[in-house]
Amino acid sequence: MASALENQQTTKSSLELSFEERLGILVDAQLAANDSKSLKTRLSKAKLRMSACLEDLDHKAGRGLDKTLIASLATSVWISRRRNVIIEGKTGAGKTYLACALAHQGCRDGYSVLYARAPALFEDLSIARAVGTFKTSLAALAKIRLLVLDDFAMAPMTDEQRKNLLEVVEARYEKGSTILASQMPQELWHEIIGDPTFADAILDRLVHNAHKMKLAGKSMRAQKIESDG
Repeated sequence: MASALENQQTTKSSLELSFEERLGILVDAQLAANDSKSLKTRLSKAKLRMSACLEDLDHKAGRGLDKTLIASLATSVWISRRRNVIIEGKTGAGKTYLACALAHQGCRDGYSVLYARAPALFEDLSIARAVGTFKTSLAALAKIRLLVLDDFAMAPMTDEQRKNLLEVVEARYEKGSTILASQMPQELWHEIIGDPTFADAILDRLVHNAHKMKLAGKSMRAQKIESDG
């Protein structure tokens, strides 16, 4: 507000405004500054792997992007309704970029976000159990409105991993949204999780209310290398 006031005092057109109009400009400037600072904080805490935004998505034909669905997800209403998103595709198809773009939009719309690669999260949870901070870590994850799990279901899960995953999914159920990005088709997730009882419980909470996208086409990284060459 101080900066905006200084600008008003040096701008002739501003001095011609009424007191109420000038005050309104000062308040708007302060609100904008507050919003910018809050967004910067949310993005910092989100730890997104990529700097991505939905406006820069490549909608080339053959990629499998549903423009109508993307437009719907861009409103972040799905986060307010605590729904999930599943993104499948081969290596380099753009899964991580899309997941980070959706997460970035969530931050812009005021939601708390956290990005994590599934293997790294499993390791962190294993350490938390060992040092006695698992409940604290679980409580923190339960408060995140949007959790991005990248590289999900890449390899068969151990007994500890599936137990920890069920704890996370149960703690977040109907409290937050989750984005799952995976190279493996959803049909194989049950087998990858391993134990049928755990797999049923985990997937029932993640899949039944999820928007689903399957990306196709050539590797985006390979195309970038070709174009750079």
